[in-house]
Amino acid sequence: MAELSPPLPAAPLVHLPPNIVLQPPLSRRGHGPGIIIFVPASYAKFQKQNDTLDPEPLQKWAEEGYAVVRISFDKNEGAASKAVTERFNKAIDALLALPECELAIGAKEYEHLNIVGVREVKKDKVGIIIYGSRADYAPDFDDGLWDMTADQWALIGGIVVYDNWDLDTKNIVLYQLSKNIPEVEYPKETHHLSQVYTYPGTSSAGFIFPGHPDFKISSAGVAHTRALAFLKKYLGGPYFDLEKIWEEHTFFEFGDRSVERTMATMVQEPYVNHVPTMTGGIGRGQLTNFYRDHFIFSNPADTELELISRTVGVDRIIDEFIISLTHDREIDWLLPGIPPTNKPIRIPFTSVVNIRGDRLCHEHISWDQATVLVQLGLMPEYLPFPYALPGGKLPGPGKRFEYRVPAAGAETAAKLRDERAVESNSVLGFGVESAVREVDDS
Repeated sequence: MAELSPPLPAAPLVHLPPNIVLQPPLSRRGHGPGIIIFVPASYAKFQKQNDTLDPEPLQKWAEEGYAVVRISFDKNEGAASKAVTERFNKAIDALLALPECELAIGAKEYEHLNIVGVREVKKDKVGIIIYGSRADYAPDFDDGLWDMTADQWALIGGIVVYDNWDLDTKNIVLYQLSKNIPEVEYPKETHHLSQVYTYPGTSSAGFIFPGHPDFKISSAGVAHTRALAFLKKYLGGPYFDLEKIWEEHTFFEFGDRSVERTMATMVQEPYVNHVPTMTGGIGRGQLTNFYRDHFIFSNPADTELELISRTVGVDRIIDEFIISLTHDREIDWLLPGIPPTNKPIRIPFTSVVNIRGDRLCHEHISWDQATVLVQLGLMPEYLPFPYALPGGKLPGPGKRFEYRVPAAGAETAAKLRDERAVESNSVLGFGVESAVREVDDS
């Protein structure tokens, strides 16, 4: 009987006219602080053009563990200034009424704002993210936003923007700007706390938005991590135990050997990339098939992982570790198509694991494939060198050059564990004279 897959976190969207959508958290924890994101109405078409695994901001921030309200504004919308204030108040009301939102506001202190559903919980701030450029909004949009009352601004813990907005606020701001946006001037009250990052390889504020013509996935990934660190700091979370999340995932992979439970630790559309062999999977369906058919049940019974070092960031873990195993079967993901040699191998690995909220988003796994082949006796000590040597020297008639392959075996793992186990720089003594030889071309 097939194992039932644990369900993914689910919470239905709530539509609050006009142009307001509420998304409860999509983390396994199921509750978290509130954020309000402003998105130009014109950006709706970009999500339909999105062919990456990077979801639209509403879903992405909900997967990070936030209760999210998205407010859309039309560029030609009349009386935008008034609409900003009205929709902001509706967004706050919606967050306060949501049981999954950790937002506490004293009823007496803010009763004049006509905020409903006040509860006594943990947090007392919301975050704001403004996507798009100033040109994507109505001309008086910023007037409404920055002219809100002091009590309204008191609800905001931090602001993330992607254009050089002329902010007249005492709130802490994170500016994430493309290379074409002029240098920003900090608000006087918060210049020592506000932050500015510029992304040289980008061409507009759309670099962060998946599906936008100027979307740049590498810059968008870095910008998202910075925005996440910023909001966690000023909203008080949400914080997750990333090490436990990663160790849970690896237990289901190597210990429990359960495809379903392994996939349940991951976001809706994850991916895995084993860099040297380019094996893995992109998206839930493909990755599930890969885990089932080529990874979880392909690993030898004696497979062991030895952790050497670990770095934990705001949304990712970087591990150095050694995998030890016996090549007693075809290991698709590591040595695709190579029959078992029954030789033991020890391989230094590096993994960069991105975690979104309390679920894995993607894994980049790297190792030196040459050391694997050396240990299995599948890498010759010398290989053909089809070039002239320095000075233009060519091999003689009936001869060819060979070079000594600069790769080592199990000693690479030994040196990762203990830097003194193997002498450093032994390969540097080769030189052209000893690293290249002339042999019969037969």
